[in-house]
Amino acid sequence: MSERTAVLALHYQNEVLHPGGKIRVGVDDETVRERVIAGAGRMLELARERRLPIMHVRIAFRPDYADCPRNTPIFRKTIELGAVKDGEWGTEFLSPLQPLACEREFVVTHQRISAFAGTPLEQLLRMLDVRHLIVGGVATHSVVEHTVRDATDRGYEVTIVADACAAGSSDAHDAALRSLALIADVTHVQDLTA
Repeated sequence: MSERTAVLALHYQNEVLHPGGKIRVGVDDETVRERVIAGAGRMLELARERRLPIMHVRIAFRPDYADCPRNTPIFRKTIELGAVKDGEWGTEFLSPLQPLACEREFVVTHQRISAFAGTPLEQLLRMLDVRHLIVGGVATHSVVEHTVRDATDRGYEVTIVADACAAGSSDAHDAALRSLALIADVTHVQDLTA
C-alpha cells in the first residue's frame, strides 16, 4: 500500500449489514455477515496503521425519496422497503465499521449506483493525489462493481478485497469478482499486509 493509495469502504451501513436492516444484501447468512464485517474491519485497521485516506461511502435518500431515481428495479425496491432514509438508523455506519473523526477519513453520500456519480469523491481523491484504490463493500455486484468500473475508466488502479465484500448470493459475488478481475486486482485482506 503506497502513499498514493486510498481505501473505499462502500455501504457498511446498518440497513445493509445489521440483522435488523431492511436490505441485508447477502448477509442473511451469518457466516457471510461475520466474514464481511471481519474483512472490512481488518481492511480499515490496515489503512489506519498506514495512515491512508479512507472514503466511507454511504447511500442515503431524502425521507420523501424525491432524490431517488426510479429508473431501475433496485431503487424502486429501496423505496418500496422504505430503506436508507437520510437521518434514520439504517443510513448510519455499522458500529464496528464507523468512520473515525480525523483528517484522513471522509464520508461521502451518494444516490446512484457508482460512488462517483454526483459526489465529490473524485475531487477528494485528486486533492489527496490518490492513484490507487483499495475497495471493499456491499454489494459486490452493485455498488462495488459499478464503482470499480467507474474508477478504472477514470484512470485509477484498483484492488478489490474479496473478503470485505458480499452480494445477494455467493454466485453473484463470485461472478462479479470474476468479471472485475479483467480490470482490477482481486485479493484478500491477509494479502494487503504484503
